[in-house]
Parts: sequence; C-alpha cells; structure tokens
Amino acid sequence: MSKTILLVLALAGFISSAQAQDAKAGEQKAAMCIGCHGIVGYQATFPQVHRVPMISGQNAAYIAAALNAYASGERKHPTMRSIAQSLSEKDIADLGAFYEQHGKAAREVPQAPAAPSAQVAALLTKGACASCHGVNFNKPIAPNYPKIAGQHADYLNVTLQGYKNSTHGLTGRGNAIMAGQAKGFTAAELKLLAQYVGSLPGDLRTVPQSRFR
Repeated sequence: MSKTILLVLALAGFISSAQAQDAKAGEQKAAMCIGCHGIVGYQATFPQVHRVPMISGQNAAYIAAALNAYASGERKHPTMRSIAQSLSEKDIADLGAFYEQHGKAAREVPQAPAAPSAQVAALLTKGACASCHGVNFNKPIAPNYPKIAGQHADYLNVTLQGYKNSTHGLTGRGNAIMAGQAKGFTAAELKLLAQYVGSLPGDLRTVPQSRFR
C-alpha cells in the first residue's frame, strides 16, 4: 500500500473521530488512568507481562484512536476494553488532549538516535516503518499515528506480536495495516525491531501522578 493511500486513510480516520478537546477537563477524568500509566515502571501481568505504555506526550488523536479500538474490540485487551467502553467520545477527546501536553515541561533535549545494526536497518527498510512513524519514529505522518521512539521495548514487542497474531482472543489487534506488516516478520525479528525503537530518544514519558487530587 502506498504512502499516499496510507496518509489519506489516516487523515480520514482523524477527521471522522475529531471532537472538541479540553485538556483541563481531561486532567479531571484521568483518575482511572493514573493507577497504571502514572507509575514509573509499572508492569501489567494480564493478559501478558509487560510495562504499561508511556502515554504522556503521545498524540491526542492517537490516544483517541487507541481507546476507540479497545472499545470496539479491534484491540482485544479485556481491561482496556472495559475502561474504554465506559468513556464517552468527549471523555476520550479530553483525555487525549490532556496526555498530549502532559509532562512537556519535563522533557529533555533529544539526543541523536543511535544507528541501527545492519540487521535491524534491513528490517526497518523491509517494513518501511519510518514512512508512517516519521523521522526518528517520533514524528508520525498523521496525528492518529503514534510516536513510538523510546516506548518501552517489551510493550512494543507485545504490541507487534498482537498484530502478528491478530485473531488471538485476549491479545490480538485487528488494525489491517499493522497486521499486514507484522505478519511479514518472525517473532524474533519483531522483538529486534521493538528493542531498537525502544532505545531511541523521544517525547514519551511516564509522569508520576498522585492517586489523590
């Protein structure tokens, strides 16, 4: 599928799901999120063991797209589906707006990314990963695509394996573009990609948050 077609599809999804966003309102609605996403190094144990993703600094439109995917069942994670289904479209938009700006003041000056090994470089080229996730995997081509640079490598690996095994009842992910890409790699190759992308500097953070407000 060409980059132009991917961009058109991405923008269409972004426009169709756009809602008025209120970051301040999102802050008040994030109480259900901070128990996992507001604890540095917090590790999920069901349905798989991995660190929960960093979402502070992530694109608002991607957070909305992800929550809608959990709500619809496109992403099979039981806990996240239950949470997402409890949210209105306005709630989702507000949470996205909050987390997009969350922690910006604490960001460090980005370092130059390390060059990939020859093996990883070949895998990145095969998957054309930068054509969607952008320069250094931190500037995606559309707002509803995620920043992935610096994301926890174990979470990235679980995510890629979920796309590869898209029909799995607890961990599958049904996104057609990513599933098509992931199925072209072995499990070991996907793990290598996750490790490299997770090692890169990026905007994503876990900002410690109190349960009490």
